[in-house]
Amino acid sequence: MGDDDGISMEQRWLLLIHQLPSKPAYFRVKIWRRLQGIGAVAVKSTVYALPSNAETQEDFEWLLKEIAEGGGEAMVCEARLIDGLSDAQARALFDAARDGDYEEIARDTRALAVKLETAIAPEEQAEARTQIGRLRKRLADVVAIDFFGANSRLPVEGLIAGLEAQLTKDKKMTEEPAKTATETLAALKGRTWVTRKGVYVDRIACSWLIRRFIDPAAVIRFVPGKDYVPAPGELRFDMFQGEFTHEGDRCSFEVLLGRVGLTDPALQAIGEIVHDIDLKDAKFARDEATGIASLIAGIAMANQDDEQRVVHGAPVFDNLYQYFRNKRG
Repeated sequence: MGDDDGISMEQRWLLLIHQLPSKPAYFRVKIWRRLQGIGAVAVKSTVYALPSNAETQEDFEWLLKEIAEGGGEAMVCEARLIDGLSDAQARALFDAARDGDYEEIARDTRALAVKLETAIAPEEQAEARTQIGRLRKRLADVVAIDFFGANSRLPVEGLIAGLEAQLTKDKKMTEEPAKTATETLAALKGRTWVTRKGVYVDRIACSWLIRRFIDPAAVIRFVPGKDYVPAPGELRFDMFQGEFTHEGDRCSFEVLLGRVGLTDPALQAIGEIVHDIDLKDAKFARDEATGIASLIAGIAMANQDDEQRVVHGAPVFDNLYQYFRNKRG
């Protein structure tokens, strides 16, 4: 979750306040599903919220009509949060809901990936493509109601893209071209690096890697994650369509390591920890992941400013790096 993520401090919210008849039960379920479908979150038991814009207002107006026709009562109002619930807390509710949606898709994607690990017959490939298409559709549906850019979207994008590559035997997602290993560090110096606001473990680790091993004087900008149009020459990391971002089941830190040819085992170990925290799939089952996750969570809670998160996160990864270097010796 980001800090303001480019959203005005005068964030406006639409609130649907409603009361439903006790019967029939299916009507209550129907309205609940409709609320889920438009991305609304409950701020009280009978009060649901959406960020205010023309599209969300229309969604609530149609739902209000549906409630009234079913014998219920409802009203929609526009509000500015003053006390009891902050804008940041409200956005956190939306991000948590979407993270849950994304993680459900990720589980199904990983399950399909296991089936595709062995060669499949041509007739099975068509069914696999159909299943991947369904996953893509589910992802698009969640993205449409992901109003503030939840963190779990990017890993799912990478997982599905990796499945598509696996099915078409496209090695680009799993084997770096030889030229990328020699895409020298010198060519990456003096560049402006860009990532999403609200940095967390993967973006903090990437920022540390960039400034520690690629370009100590690197300029790193933090921008809104949704609809960002890059300036010429910018290098995006851990962003949608970024130059260095999730590929298959690899987090952005792992991809960055591979692209610049950093093969230091200590960095590889850090990459495994970042992976386990970021993707939550326990792929490497690193014992250190739980402790590092708590440290990063503490840094994020104590610092709303992204640069400060990176500054305070750097010593965590410096110490980890030194630990693994010494452990090797």
